Amino acid sequence: MHTIVEIIKDHIQYRQQIFKLAKADLVKTYRGAALGWAWAIIKPAVTIFVYWFTFQIGLRGSSEVEGFPFFLWLISGVIPWFYMSDMITGGTECIRKYSYLVTKMKFPISTIPTFFSISKFMVHLALLAIMIIIFIAMGYPPDIYLLQLPIYMLLSFLFFTVFSLFSSLLACMSKDFSNLVKSLVTAVFWLSGIIWNINTLKDIPWLRALLKINPVTYLVEGYRNCFIHKTWIWESPKTLIAFLVILLVLTIASIWVYRKLRKEIPDVLN
Repeated sequence: MHTIVEIIKDHIQYRQQIFKLAKADLVKTYRGAALGWAWAIIKPAVTIFVYWFTFQIGLRGSSEVEGFPFFLWLISGVIPWFYMSDMITGGTECIRKYSYLVTKMKFPISTIPTFFSISKFMVHLALLAIMIIIFIAMGYPPDIYLLQLPIYMLLSFLFFTVFSLFSSLLACMSKDFSNLVKSLVTAVFWLSGIIWNINTLKDIPWLRALLKINPVTYLVEGYRNCFIHKTWIWESPKTLIAFLVILLVLTIASIWVYRKLRKEIPDVLN
């Protein structure tokens, strides 16, 4: 409990610095490029086009998924993934990236993943706004199910901020852990039903149930619940409980690792 209280106090005491550093990280990401902030949109747009062309044109996939154009089904899963992948890879390296805050300024270690996550979440919000505009332009305006979108956004932010704290601490102690996380990103992407419909596994119910326990799958399906599936969060209580249990376990693990390593991190980073 002492460690939890310490982390909360650090976030309250340094709340202004957290948002300033989040803004600085966002600016730093696109500073120096001729197109500047446009890259926040161009890069995801190119990736989405490649996926759409590969599966819709190249592989002659179905033109519709659950009554929606494949393109809309695709972006409703890929856009949340952009934030998740940034947090899995970049989040794991965030303490090393901002090591000077720890070694020279004595900035609270626990707040670094938080401002890094806020920075990436700002881009996520912009992409979500564009996605909603695309849905409207293609004749699928928002409905009442969109009211639950902030819940999935909050769950996503909490999960990957906590994950970033856990993984970035371990990455400081071992570069092998960092390399392991990076090597698993591709596997997580392909196994999480982001660009293929996990509901097609009805003939293999145990595998479908197992994959749905994956937090990435749960969150991606959650976003699609708002735009495609038109189901409420409480209609799948088992997967919700499984996600919350995993989040709780990850939080406990992160706090334990933080308590064990916080005093060693500055020496390791020097």
